[in-house]
Amino acid sequence: MAATMMSSTFVAKVAPVRSQLRNVRVAAVSNGAKVTCAAKPSWLPGSTSPEYLDGSLPGDYGFDPLGLGKDVATLARLREAEIIHSRWAMLGVAGCVSVEALGYGDWLSAATASQQTYFGADVPFDLGTLLAIEFVSMAYLEGKRNEETDPEKRCYPGGAFDPMGFSKDAASFEMMKKKEIANGRTAMMAMLGVYCQTSTGSTPVANWLAHISDPWQVSVASNAVAIPYIN
Repeated sequence: MAATMMSSTFVAKVAPVRSQLRNVRVAAVSNGAKVTCAAKPSWLPGSTSPEYLDGSLPGDYGFDPLGLGKDVATLARLREAEIIHSRWAMLGVAGCVSVEALGYGDWLSAATASQQTYFGADVPFDLGTLLAIEFVSMAYLEGKRNEETDPEKRCYPGGAFDPMGFSKDAASFEMMKKKEIANGRTAMMAMLGVYCQTSTGSTPVANWLAHISDPWQVSVASNAVAIPYIN
């Protein structure tokens, strides 16, 4: 009986408090109050991103230790340069690997051969002529790109460069921008690795095959060229 009376008294005292709390919560919702606690991704957990890197750019993780992007115009120029280099690096890595994987020699000897071939077929131009054609073509394309004044269109021109219409859906387009820059950054690092592998006297695919065949004995740690004085 005493327990019942104590329980009833407790409920009687708590009920008005619950009612008041419920009223406060309803009032907050009815006033349109909304709190979001989503954290911006960071390249280094716990670090503070610069104010000018607010997460609005694709692939922005607050990485700018030298403060190169403080100026708005400089940030736009560096962003464009990174995207262009990323695209070339992705094409370059694919080309370097595919040449060797398909049995047409390694990327360095194939590019400097006196007789150029394309998938086994002879190309009717020597290396000097091919370089001249490439130089003129690139100069023309870069000139046309520099005629564009819209910074977004300079990076994502659309039109003929989006034949499948991937940019029509805004949400999907933003996601693809993030994927492109992420893959592009990886490709730039991979292309740097391809360049460095020439010092080993081997080639990318050959190095990879040697590593997976004996990963504990063949790695960057066993390469005296990559890490001097380890042997």
